Order: sequence, then C-alpha cells, then structure tokens
Amino acid sequence: MSAAETHAVDWGVWLDAPAKINLFLHVVGRRPDGYHLLQTAFRFLDFGDRLRFAPRSDGNIRRVKPLDGVAAEDDLCVRAARLLQAETGCTQGADIELDKRLPMGGGLGGGSSDAATVLIALNHLWRLDLRRERLQALGLQLGADVPVFVFGRSAFAEGVGERLQPVMLPPAAYIVVAPGVSVPTPLIFAAPELTRNTEPCKIADFAAAAVEHRLFGRNDLQPVAEKHFAAVAEAVSLVGDAAGERQVRMSGSGACVFAQCATLGDAERVRKTIFVRWPENWQVFVARGIDVHPLYGATPE
Repeated sequence: MSAAETHAVDWGVWLDAPAKINLFLHVVGRRPDGYHLLQTAFRFLDFGDRLRFAPRSDGNIRRVKPLDGVAAEDDLCVRAARLLQAETGCTQGADIELDKRLPMGGGLGGGSSDAATVLIALNHLWRLDLRRERLQALGLQLGADVPVFVFGRSAFAEGVGERLQPVMLPPAAYIVVAPGVSVPTPLIFAAPELTRNTEPCKIADFAAAAVEHRLFGRNDLQPVAEKHFAAVAEAVSLVGDAAGERQVRMSGSGACVFAQCATLGDAERVRKTIFVRWPENWQVFVARGIDVHPLYGATPE
C-alpha cells in the first residue's frame, strides 16, 4: 500500500488499526531506569482491529461497547482520546466503537494500534492538526509500541522502540497463529534467564537479509515465552514443521507466532497443512505485509 492509497478519515467510517509483527527483536542492554534497550523491525499487516467514531458536543469520551476484562479507565482507546484532549485543551468529545479482532497479549500490537488510530483519527476529526512527531511523543506516553503506528511506515527501531527509521521491505505474506494464551509482557522482561546483551546490529545487516526473503536475527524474548507458556512452544513447533523452522518466529513478547512466506497462496498452503492439528481455541489467519499504515495520509508532517 502506498501513501496515495491510504484511507480517508471521517465520522462514522470504519478505520483500520492494523496488526504489527516484529521481524526480529534483540535486547541489547538496559537503561538505568530499568527499561530494556531494543533493536527490532516492525512490519504492519493488512489485518487488524477497526474503529469508528461519532462526535459528542459534551466533551465526554465514551466506549460504545465494553472490552472484556478492560475497565474504561484502563482502555488505551479512552486514554488516548483523553490525552489528546488534555494536550490540546480540546472541548470536543467522541463515542468510540472498537471491533476487536486481534488477541490481547498476543504481541501483535493490538491495543497500541488501537490507541494510535484514536490519536490519528481524532487529531484529524477534531481539526487539531498536531504534526506526526508530536503525536508520536504522545503515543509514547501510552506505550512503547504506539509511536510506530503513528509513524506509519515499516521501521527499524532502537531505544525502547521509539527511535524509528523507515525501511522498504520486499512483498511477503504471513501466517499468524494466536495459540490461545495471553502473555504478560512484564513477566517476560523480568525473567532472569532473558538475554539482555545481544550484540547491536546494523540496519544494513537486516536489510540484506530482507532482500533475500529470509528472517534476520532472532527474538530474544521467544525462549522465555516458550519456557513459561507451553502453547507458544507448541505453536512454534507446529508452524515450523509446516513452513520451515528458519522462517518462523514469535512476535513481540508473544504469544503469537508467525511464518514468513513469499505469497499469500504459500501462507494459505501452510494454514491448510496445520488446519487439522491446531486446538479449537487457537486463532489462525493469513495476511499480507504492508509498508504504509492505512491512515498515513491523515497526519500532517
């Protein structure tokens, strides 16, 4: 998808909040405040959640329907809208309707993507015209993965995930498996066995692997997630048997596992291969990788 093909933003229209995958994720150190220093590559998928908005003149932010297990005060969509109000002094409100299709605690950035779509959409609909860099800074207050969705491009990321460089990646498709468990990110990062000293890489090393249609590096969080969550290890093994181990990886802190394929047809063939073997509580889908966020054109530079 190119910037010219991005979607128009308007009241009452379903707007995409795409999933992301981490093509690799290395933990290269730790800051004095305890936050881990990362290197990773983000890619969006043409599958995810959807949101739509209705205007309110009373200044309230209201969820149209509840999200199971998430109080309104903790909902990233509500928090994003209220943060935007507080930052700008905006007195307008909105009803927010979320069509939740991505699993929570899956490493696909669902909540972060939802929050970014709220920031992008309401910045446009409320005519606030905050520039992209400022929206990214607001997003970082909500979570480390929010800025990349506002940034809106496939990206090589460093720091805690907020220092972003755009990258163009070859076309690829992915089969994604959500193995029916939610992995708490703090548990993974707190694990004593987590590798925290991977040698930093260069963006050129990642780019060279991408051109050859192979996954670069590894996900340092994956061994910890597999150790603590048997379903993650099972998904890695099942998808690896069908797609080849070198093309299989966990995304983020888990629990979702993906395989990179050359075409959507190849990804669908992997899905059919494992169809009769995955448990009923697993969610499995195929999607194309996209390099530009569907709402990219809605944010001023």
